[in-house]
Amino acid sequence: MPQVDRLLSALAASRGDAVELLEGEPAAFLAGGARRPVTRQALTGTQLLAFLREIAPADAVARLDGAQPTDFRYASPDGPFDVQVTRVDQRWLARLAPAGAAPTVTTAVPATPVGAAGVAPAPAAPVVTEAAPVAGFVATAYEDAFGAPANTAPPAATAGAAAAAAAPRAVVGDSRAHAAMDRLLRILVERGGSDLHLRHGEPPIIRSSGHLERLEEPKLDGDAIEAMITAIMPDRNRHEYAERNDTDYAYEIAGCARFRANALRDRLGPAAVFRVIPATVVSVEDMKISPEVQQLCYLTKGLVLVTGPTGSGKSTTLCSLVDLVNRSRSDHILTIEDPIEFVHPNKQCVITQRQVGVHTDSFKSALRAALREDPDVILVGELRDLETISIAIETAETGHLVFGTLHTTTAPSTVDRIIDQFPADRQSQIRVMLSESLKGVISQTLCRKIGGGRAAAREILLATPAVSNLIREGKTFQIPSIMQTSRKLGMVTLNDALLELVDAKTVEPREAWTKAVDKSSFVAALKQRGVDTAFADAAK
Repeated sequence: MPQVDRLLSALAASRGDAVELLEGEPAAFLAGGARRPVTRQALTGTQLLAFLREIAPADAVARLDGAQPTDFRYASPDGPFDVQVTRVDQRWLARLAPAGAAPTVTTAVPATPVGAAGVAPAPAAPVVTEAAPVAGFVATAYEDAFGAPANTAPPAATAGAAAAAAAPRAVVGDSRAHAAMDRLLRILVERGGSDLHLRHGEPPIIRSSGHLERLEEPKLDGDAIEAMITAIMPDRNRHEYAERNDTDYAYEIAGCARFRANALRDRLGPAAVFRVIPATVVSVEDMKISPEVQQLCYLTKGLVLVTGPTGSGKSTTLCSLVDLVNRSRSDHILTIEDPIEFVHPNKQCVITQRQVGVHTDSFKSALRAALREDPDVILVGELRDLETISIAIETAETGHLVFGTLHTTTAPSTVDRIIDQFPADRQSQIRVMLSESLKGVISQTLCRKIGGGRAAAREILLATPAVSNLIREGKTFQIPSIMQTSRKLGMVTLNDALLELVDAKTVEPREAWTKAVDKSSFVAALKQRGVDTAFADAAK
């Protein structure tokens, strides 16, 4: 039975003039020129079109699919109805009236208040008055389609029902909000920024060369931000956003860039952060990856980790390494990401990209299933928990090359972080497994360049027999000494990487000093080069 039949039966019982379905508003009856909402939640454009497709003839469905107005007659169990479907202010509007009835006099389309930057906010929940005998009927008919019915409160005992009632509705003026969001993201890319911040009471803010800069734009209010972020948000994330007050997703503007998005709510209301992901895959040549690190991509098994704080360019470095594998080997690459950032086309390899929450439940479940998917190279977007780390190490031992990321600041501390994740009674076993499977750690941080932009300082640890022996024996504190004496093998300490940037006049000494972990040794090295280190003395 088509969903609309129940509304039409309720309309006939109440002797109303017509049913009005307007995108972004609750379903309503028209009677005597008045518009009376009969559902609690607003209709999305997808819902509205789905209801119409159930009753429309093939030619009308084709016009709806082409976003064109149409009209047709529908023979319902309560008699024939004339259906008129139009577009009003970029919204779908459908009116279903008994066939042959006089033209319906209706109220105007509900006005939509406009927030900052000309963006239409999400509609407020309609005030529904207690209505005649149709209330119970409509409540029963639309309980599945809309959640809580018009004249009953959502059941307090069911958390799922409450979450469904709170799920975001389609935003009135989606096209305007969508266009406004795209415009700000294009500005971000044009100005060479890395992130866009949207906050209540602030103009759009971009991060450029590590600094936050406010754009010369009107200040945004919460409704405007909500409209923009939900206009480009997948349905799955809208529900997650409603339930958890934050969600991660990816968004792409064709020919411009992809963006990793995080939508959240804080004490002031909705907010969001968008990170630019270049539209084209970056190469190891572009990233100036050392030959020793490139050699890790030709291994047939082992664990390679790229680490660093948030925003240090780990994803971009991993992208370049995966691209090198894609160009130089003939294998199956499987990536597990949250969300998918760089999109890799198949070159010499076949690439499978899975997104956590969309194509799989979690990193650990995808990694466990990966062994049955014939991969040669596996990329794990983030080693978040003990089980994921454990499976990654085991996978690396069973003849697969595994790339992963961790939020650690130095290469030696990465080894300690992995081991410390495990209970004390398993740590000796993990040391042995890690000493055999770990092949390299690239730990990087970004520094502001002189004249603008940012440069990566990379600390590189390679698993030589001496390093593997230190890991096995629990003497990781000696790893920095091995790194300092193994520069000919391609190992680089963070201080040496920073000093190279200073020597090349790429980064200011003060900027490099702020990024150094062993600051006293770094200052001593600067003094040997005759560099003024007054900034370090002032900090003390």
